[in-house]
Amino acid sequence: MISPGFTNAVRTGYMVDLLFLKEFKMNSKSLSNIYLFNPTCEYATANGNSSWQPNKLLTKMEEDMATLPLFFAKADDIVLVKQIPPAGYTESLRLIGINPPHFYLLNSLSDNTGPVTKTAGWLLPWGWSPSAHRILSPLKQYCSEDFLNSPVSQWSSENRELYSKKFAVEVQKVIISKLPREIMPSKYLEPAICSREDEIMSLVQKWGKLIIKAPWSTSGRGIQPITKLPVVRKVWEKINGMIKQQGYVIVEPLLDKKSDMALQFKISGGKITYLGISRFFTDRKGQYQGNFLNGWPDHSDRETAFFVDSLPSVLTGPVIETLEASGLGKLYEGHFGVDTLIFCMDNHRLKVNPCLEINFRYNMGLLSLTLEKFIKSDKQGTFRIFYEKSKSFYDFTKEMETRFPLKLKNKKIESGFFPLTPATEKSKFGAYMLVD
Repeated sequence: MISPGFTNAVRTGYMVDLLFLKEFKMNSKSLSNIYLFNPTCEYATANGNSSWQPNKLLTKMEEDMATLPLFFAKADDIVLVKQIPPAGYTESLRLIGINPPHFYLLNSLSDNTGPVTKTAGWLLPWGWSPSAHRILSPLKQYCSEDFLNSPVSQWSSENRELYSKKFAVEVQKVIISKLPREIMPSKYLEPAICSREDEIMSLVQKWGKLIIKAPWSTSGRGIQPITKLPVVRKVWEKINGMIKQQGYVIVEPLLDKKSDMALQFKISGGKITYLGISRFFTDRKGQYQGNFLNGWPDHSDRETAFFVDSLPSVLTGPVIETLEASGLGKLYEGHFGVDTLIFCMDNHRLKVNPCLEINFRYNMGLLSLTLEKFIKSDKQGTFRIFYEKSKSFYDFTKEMETRFPLKLKNKKIESGFFPLTPATEKSKFGAYMLVD
């Protein structure tokens, strides 16, 4: 455990660093960007109230994993956290060639005295919401003109619908019309927007098995499958709860899923740039589990892997064309991911839903692309999120370090376990890489 005295010394030294940073930046054309890890942004957007706060468990998740944006940051950038990470954690990052950014206490923003307010370039939360704008509002007056003139500098009512899965459904319809019919789902499988039980039951009769999704949710949460009849009251209660909270649900047929893949993009000035493909995996409930790094694992189905890897050349053009034409650039600037679904029809032919969801935020798939540069190019691995009710991330890390000792070559990971977030005895959540 880190002693309070040592922690205070780290914080004091950090404030000196920031004072130096202030003087340096006042004479520099480069400005420090400021990052905030708030992956509950979709829930905050659904609520719509700027004072919204996540529940106790989600708050703990954001606190334990608050350092994750450092993998997108430069050394002179700032990551807002609730606790300054231990010195041992930042030193471990240097093992793989990372010069960590500065960490600044989130609860100090209200003081309006922190030197961070003199060095801001862009505010870069994980995702925007009314709540994120409230938290970061003390910093806006010190930001660059580029940020202040961008569409994300203020929240508008139009933003809420942009972040809904309903927007992805509308985009999906346009994209499908531009793609080869042999790999596209038929119009018969087109998702529906429902707000009543009878509407959902008509789709049960049409498709048999369904997936019900809350319009604003993240990482596979807010999902309720219907696989058996009659639908029990407990299931209806959950679905009706979604409708009551968010106004409607997205209803899709339950398909024979073979793989998940996301296309990663960035939009700036209305123009979209393709960044790469991220290969992710979920549990049986559809909740996000992690990403494959540096390609597919050896046990992957070769036919499916080949099909998935061929998709970017087919999909990226129509996706970019459709989203640029939608006027997206007037509402959003930054990174986003387009999730796809690869599934199999009765004739065993592989198909793809080219726009299952659009995540207008930083995301774990984008992070996985960044993490690949820390692994030897001929090695494969996985990126995962940790949470177990009965075990801390600290205990898990100690076990994994024993089982999979880290091996480095020229600051690249050859094999082993590497924690990406601080592993303290109080950490319930964490993120890590495991290289074969």
